Amino acid sequence: MVAFANRDRPEGRDLLQQVSRFLNSNVGLSADCRQEGSVQRERADPFYWMRVILASNRGTVMELGITPIVTSGLVMQLLAGSKIIEVDNSVREDRALLNGAQKLLGILIAVGEAVAYVLSGMYGSVGQLGVGNAILIIIQLCFAGIIVICLDELLQKGYGLGSGISLFIATNICENIIWKAFSPTTINSGRGAEFEGAVIALFHLLITRTDKVRALREAFYRQNLPNVTNLLATVLIFLIVIYFQGFRIVLPVRSKNARGQQGSYPIKLFYTSNMPIILQSALVTNLYFISQLLYRRYSGNFIVNLLGKWKESEYSGGQFIPVGGIAYYITPPSSLADIAANPFHALFYIVFMLSACALFSKTWIEVSGSSARDVAKQLKEQQMVMPGHRESNLQKELNRYIPTAAAFGGMCIGALTVLADFMGAIGSGTGILLAVTIIYQYFETFEKERASELGFFGF
Repeated sequence: MVAFANRDRPEGRDLLQQVSRFLNSNVGLSADCRQEGSVQRERADPFYWMRVILASNRGTVMELGITPIVTSGLVMQLLAGSKIIEVDNSVREDRALLNGAQKLLGILIAVGEAVAYVLSGMYGSVGQLGVGNAILIIIQLCFAGIIVICLDELLQKGYGLGSGISLFIATNICENIIWKAFSPTTINSGRGAEFEGAVIALFHLLITRTDKVRALREAFYRQNLPNVTNLLATVLIFLIVIYFQGFRIVLPVRSKNARGQQGSYPIKLFYTSNMPIILQSALVTNLYFISQLLYRRYSGNFIVNLLGKWKESEYSGGQFIPVGGIAYYITPPSSLADIAANPFHALFYIVFMLSACALFSKTWIEVSGSSARDVAKQLKEQQMVMPGHRESNLQKELNRYIPTAAAFGGMCIGALTVLADFMGAIGSGTGILLAVTIIYQYFETFEKERASELGFFGF
């Protein structure tokens, strides 16, 4: 874990210096190499914008996040869908072989990504790190990737609820929120040492400052660090999303063959769940990644500048932020003052979010097998009909609700994301929407399991 010591904190620097002295006396690293390696490791994070949907954290053993699982799953599905490999999902052996091949490919991808991260200089050049440290980092990243794959497999085998991928994303976002609320780390921002955590900073300011009103104002509105207003906005967005999760239309259905057997098909407002925001985030983060790479190399090119202009932020540890071009306009305004200074930016961001989420939501129901045509086909196969409607009108009746719910639900998700970003909620609007929808899905799954168990025991 030596290579992942936190260099931004005083205690982290002291520990790093002690370890470096030890390594210097035993391995022979020079002071110049250590200093240059530290500077290079503190460079901007090129995957900063992707980490929310990848459930990864910079400088930890979860650096790779869920990338190996997702990538291996996509590759195997692509191979099976294009008939490059023959898979019969009705045969148990074929399913087992596909699952095993997917896990093996995930491990190979984790190894490849770990080697690529180290060789690309994410933690400094291999010459400055030393071969021993480089190998240790690769082993740590690979071992963490294997653990993530095993935990996902554990949930798939029925030892838990839901998907491992969703659980890792929600856990990462919730950990970020809890850390920013209760972090005991002290940061010197020019006004003396301040606690990073919003709640701890509130009590610290109230205890140490003689002017309590000013202390409260600073705790609620301090800049460049989490404040109480951000925390309250996060809680408010959580409650609003949970409230909207209950909006649904329940269509009654009954069996054609079994008389008296009634059922229902619920169409929720968030019909496509969190898929619109995931797809929108994937689009934006890839645009950021490409724009940054091009701007660093061809900053004088007109088309590159139209795609995005970037500069180093003084408050985010050397991270680059967009200041112009398309990348700037699809990024949420940083504050209310930014909205007042550039209202066109805020308006463009709102229109982009609402239209992108609605479009992705409508597209997703077509490719995921949840459109009105697919649902009507499933109900017919189950010998289910809607009372008062002919069987031939089933698709037409579903078409009245499903496309509207998909488009309007996607717009609502986009609007909630915009609201969270404008209010400064902790973890970004995208992160909060992902966390709440995933947690709510777990709650619904738990309720179904509980209801089925109660029914099994005769209650």
